[in-house]
Amino acid sequence: QVQLVESGGGSVQAGGSLRLSCAASGYTASMYCMGWIRQAPGKEREGVANIDAGGGSTYYADSVKGRFTISRDNAKNTLYLQMDSLKSEDTAMYYCAKSMYGGSCSHRLKEFEYTDWGQGTQVTVSS
Repeated sequence: QVQLVESGGGSVQAGGSLRLSCAASGYTASMYCMGWIRQAPGKEREGVANIDAGGGSTYYADSVKGRFTISRDNAKNTLYLQMDSLKSEDTAMYYCAKSMYGGSCSHRLKEFEYTDWGQGTQVTVSS
């Protein structure tokens, strides 16, 4: 059974940083492209960033490019999202997700391309 458990969310002022973590279990996480999705109040879920199985290729939403960095440690079955220069519009629930793609993912994934996700961690950025 796939389990994804996020941590690291919280409240921060604009311009600050947070690092999200996601512990994966129940499957061989190192074999799949994974990513982060977010949902702001009143908005649809948005694919924020994703990374291929080996960690060599990453893809970002235009809104976070240059500010967010996705990475993974396959030895620890853990996915990360480093968020810098946070803005109020980054306020959302952030979800770690496992994609339907084994190995590589050659584009920024949309919500329907993920098969499993965690319970989420709240990020609140105040201006």
